[in-house]
Amino acid sequence: MGKLLKEFKEFAVKGNAVDMAVAVVIGGAFGAIVTSLVNDLIMPCIGVLIGGADFANLAVTLKAAVPEVVNDAGEVITPAKDAVLFKYGQFINTIISFLIVTFSIFLVIKGLNKMKRKKEEAPAAPAEPSAEEKLLTEIRDLLKEKK
Repeated sequence: MGKLLKEFKEFAVKGNAVDMAVAVVIGGAFGAIVTSLVNDLIMPCIGVLIGGADFANLAVTLKAAVPEVVNDAGEVITPAKDAVLFKYGQFINTIISFLIVTFSIFLVIKGLNKMKRKKEEAPAAPAEPSAEEKLLTEIRDLLKEKK
């Protein structure tokens, strides 16, 4: 398991251009699945473990919402303004999604590299003897017959 994590760290930090291109393509394909996995399965479980918090809604209010101000005639004096929020819960969801996508791509690349190594390690068929070696073999065989 430690070796796997070490390889994952090397992949995530030092991946070459081909690995990163594959990661982008596969990451895009897995995007909807991973988003659902994180938002609908993982984060609710974590929320229950830490006391029922819904990570998607965790935020710090930087500036409170301003309600609409209307005069007696019904004219809007000041329009309503939404609250300004620092949504760290959604950021946590996004980080977890990223880690899942990256780890999935890592496992795919690891499998492809393993298959590639097996092909390279396959023993090559012995080379066919050259014309010179064939001639020498014939001479040897003829000399053996004469004895």
